[in-house]
Amino acid sequence: MKVSVLFVCLGNICRSPTAHGLFQAYVNKACLSDEIFVDSAGTGAWHVGESPDKRAQSIALNKGYDISHLLGRQVEPDDFFKFDYILAMDTQNLHDLSNIKPAQSKCTLGLFLELANKESILNGILEVPDPFYGDAEHFEKAIQLIESGAKNLLAKIREEHDI
Repeated sequence: MKVSVLFVCLGNICRSPTAHGLFQAYVNKACLSDEIFVDSAGTGAWHVGESPDKRAQSIALNKGYDISHLLGRQVEPDDFFKFDYILAMDTQNLHDLSNIKPAQSKCTLGLFLELANKESILNGILEVPDPFYGDAEHFEKAIQLIESGAKNLLAKIREEHDI
């Protein structure tokens, strides 16, 4: 049985596809693609069917991750039953997800960095800030947080699920 992870931000064009692409790369490198399924979505529908933001693509590619093939989609009610982990990039999206999560869902719903990155928590950073209205520096900060969190998340999942 595959472990499934869904990364969620507002529009699914900056943070969540970046997390999706990086985490998938770590899963592939560990030869765990048969064990772990990865996806991303947004709480809003503004960018359904669109590729990630060009700035997110550029920063990711500079770090060796190609996210250009990913397409935006909106969170669906079935996601709460299909995914073991639904990880929001910030508290507002976590709040929005909490409001639509069916009571019968057994998925782990939480903040990505809170679940995945002890170092960020120790430094008081619980959210991946939305870089959309910022410049390259904002996208760089987001990918740094995502890289650290994705590595830790993979280790946590491997330990918890014995894979």
